Amino acid sequence: MSYPQIQFRNRQSEVDLYQLQQLFNVSAFWAKGRSIEDLGIAITNSDPVISVWDAERLIGFARATSDGIYRATIWDVVIHPDYQGNGLGSKLVETVLAHPRIRWVERVYLMTTNRQEFYEKIGFQANNSTTMVLHNQSRISSLAATEVQLQESLGG
Repeated sequence: MSYPQIQFRNRQSEVDLYQLQQLFNVSAFWAKGRSIEDLGIAITNSDPVISVWDAERLIGFARATSDGIYRATIWDVVIHPDYQGNGLGSKLVETVLAHPRIRWVERVYLMTTNRQEFYEKIGFQANNSTTMVLHNQSRISSLAATEVQLQESLGG
């Protein structure tokens, strides 16, 4: 199947947050229910942000964060189910990897729940030695409470 009207864009400002939210809800069990506000924050703090468009319809998305030299992480890779199986996902990840902020980074990480084979075809390898996670929702609540206490003690 050919899609001559497909465009890859690399501007944060071109991402329609409402379409992105809808794309995640339809295509990504791990990103369902993300708020518009949180999506905006994530995009603002990411570079590159790559979006895939069929005319004016958002059909794909990925973003990365990086220090520009040593480490980068690719996040939120998604292609609408109607467009999967045509190489768009591979091209999307390759576009992120070719971006100047990522191209020369020593190590690029990503997290995936059930798509390891897809990423292995692009060149990623399993990495069991450095995978750790901190679910810090309680830390966020604790920090907010500490900030309020600090402001009160400073007369703020």
